[in-house]
Amino acid sequence: MLRLVLMGDGDSPHLLKWARALRGQVDLWALSSRGFAPGFDEIIPSAQRLALGTQPNFEGGNVGLLRALPTVVRWLKAAQPDWLAPHYLSSHGTLAWLALRCGVKARMVGSAWGSDILVTPQGSALMRWVTGRVLRACALSTSDSAHMTLRMQALGAGEVMTFPFGLELMPPAPMPGQRDEALFFANRGLEPIYAPERVLAVFAQLAAQWPEARLVVANSGSLATALQAQATQAGLGERVQFVGRLSAAEQARFYAQARWYLSLPQSDSVSVSVLEAMAYGAIPILSDLPANRELVQDGVNGLILGAGAVLSPSQLQPLALRGDEISLGLHRWVAEHALFPQAVASYVQRLQALK
Repeated sequence: MLRLVLMGDGDSPHLLKWARALRGQVDLWALSSRGFAPGFDEIIPSAQRLALGTQPNFEGGNVGLLRALPTVVRWLKAAQPDWLAPHYLSSHGTLAWLALRCGVKARMVGSAWGSDILVTPQGSALMRWVTGRVLRACALSTSDSAHMTLRMQALGAGEVMTFPFGLELMPPAPMPGQRDEALFFANRGLEPIYAPERVLAVFAQLAAQWPEARLVVANSGSLATALQAQATQAGLGERVQFVGRLSAAEQARFYAQARWYLSLPQSDSVSVSVLEAMAYGAIPILSDLPANRELVQDGVNGLILGAGAVLSPSQLQPLALRGDEISLGLHRWVAEHALFPQAVASYVQRLQALK
């Protein structure tokens, strides 16, 4: 069985999701730049994990992470892995590449998560060079959208497997007649890159023409206070509800109840949250980004809003008339194209072939 070392932020639920999908398919070890979420305890024995306890800046310039390189090299040489699998290439990918340069005998399979390819390399010539060097060192890379794959190849990547960072399990198929036709749900982080202030502005314009429309805003972030002030200033009152971070079960309830899902980030690859909303049958209203156009046909199974575009009830009406049909189609698409365990099984098969 292949020995694979996951390298990433062990406190991230996304890395934990990868660990769950890989369990039983490889001899799994893990190295975390920070600590480990409790869920790792039942997947990987503590003797096969290393927590560095740093506070990485995922955009690069990770001096603290790079200072841990001697420790990382010693631990990896003792572990003797077949594969290093860094997640988020501008930080953990750089660490893995340097470990190979320092004598660790393994191959590298790098997984891009979005801004490490779509944003960070645009910031400086140094980060473009580093990202390209990491990609060229990978025997295989993974991407969650065709758009990001093209960017990776332009930076120097060789073979890239493209699959959404999708769902582990499908929810039940949406039932007709059970949705709140006037309810909108948004749950991206309340941070500038996700443009939650635009979500509120778009909803405010719509709400002025549709008295029954309501919006639930989940999640947390640095813009939370400013967004609540924005909602008050727009006179939205109780029509916008800020509910903070939700459990998976609470989130599922809103996905299943809301007819509409709003996600308008400035930059994004294929979003897990958007896939979740689609799986539950919420009709997506998304910003005009290449990865979003891989999911939504404008006016057919959702809407794409260009920069500065507004939203009106007349735009929504044709979709609302076919709402239950669209919801079922969205559910089927996710089941066919975005189930994560099946994708990871193909990934492991490719690693075995390359080894």
